[in-house]
Amino acid sequence: MIDRPDLFLRRLFDRAVEVADPMRSLKDFLPEKPEGRVIVIGAGKASARMAEAVEVAWGPCEGLVITRYGYARPCQGIEIVEAAHPVPDEAGLKATARMLSLIEGAGEGDFVLALISGGASALLVQPVPGVSLAEKQAVNQALLASGAPIDRMNTVRKHLSRVKGGQLTAAAWPAELLALIISDVPGDDPAFIGSGPTVGDPSRPDDALAVIDRWKVAVPQSVREALSRGSGVVQPDDPRLARTRNVIYAAPRQSLEAAAALAREAGCDVRLLGDALEGEAREVAAAQAKEALDARSAMKPGDPPILLLSGGELTVTRRDDGIGGPNAEFCLALALALDGAEGIHALACDTDGVDGAAEVAGAVIGPNVLKDADDCGRDPRLALECNDAHSFFAALDAQVVTGPTLTNVNDFRAILIQV
Repeated sequence: MIDRPDLFLRRLFDRAVEVADPMRSLKDFLPEKPEGRVIVIGAGKASARMAEAVEVAWGPCEGLVITRYGYARPCQGIEIVEAAHPVPDEAGLKATARMLSLIEGAGEGDFVLALISGGASALLVQPVPGVSLAEKQAVNQALLASGAPIDRMNTVRKHLSRVKGGQLTAAAWPAELLALIISDVPGDDPAFIGSGPTVGDPSRPDDALAVIDRWKVAVPQSVREALSRGSGVVQPDDPRLARTRNVIYAAPRQSLEAAAALAREAGCDVRLLGDALEGEAREVAAAQAKEALDARSAMKPGDPPILLLSGGELTVTRRDDGIGGPNAEFCLALALALDGAEGIHALACDTDGVDGAAEVAGAVIGPNVLKDADDCGRDPRLALECNDAHSFFAALDAQVVTGPTLTNVNDFRAILIQV
């Protein structure tokens, strides 16, 4: 019997984050520092921590890395620039231009190390001709509110960019390039992590237009015109990719397995529901609530606790102007579906510490959450209708706030079931 389910679930989440810390894991994938000129570039929420780990192993390096505001780390030679995420800003635009200038001067004997993690898609900003930064920002905001899966969002982003979809590698040609990547996408396809700046992509501008139409994404006319002119996305067989290696060295499954091992040590029967779940947060919550209730109905006194673990990246289709994110919305919809069922507790958090656009990782719930909401005058159904899950859990003091975790291996969800 787990006496403090909330603390236990938080320990599991902290373990998942710890395993993905670049300072613990990146050095095992670094080669010996090459002779000659070495340039380190990178982008993403974990990229500054990755750069810090590189310099621990290699010493001071030349380079430029772009990370989210508040995620910078001290480096000896690599310059760290902070910019906005999830909607890009002028700082990201200027830093990306400088990064391109830095690697465009690389020669055949040079070595470029690219450090890529989730968030790179917003932080690497260089719109195609005819599209302004303001228009790119509007597209990003519309995509985030559309409910489109992250891989579909990134298809649009690639074809509106001069750096995504293999174009970063093309700019560094003919230098040798090694990309070390932390995955934050379901399926761990490097072409979709940070919109694949070092990976060729077979998609066409028509595919981006199809996403815009399928998810009814409102975009300026200039965006449609730019897509109709084509883009510079690099096809997988492009010879400029011949000297590039892409290595995913940290992924959601590793973190889930580490949490699962900790739970088994505590006597839990762990059931992994998958590390690549996608879909509307409220719909996945309803499905997992049914699974939890079915599991509990089959349990007998004395049975070990059951833990349902899952990862992936859920989405939220915005219906109102509340403050929410997919993990908090999952917890809110789960609480409603469980309807106060005894013995079931849950936590859902983003491993980067940011759920949606809020500086909150997620939330934790127990059997009393609906009663607590009633006691403090909060309507859970209204909060769900308004996509206002973060405000709801803030009122209940049930948010999980970590601050910058300096890594990003996507969502972490755990449901603990006891009798």
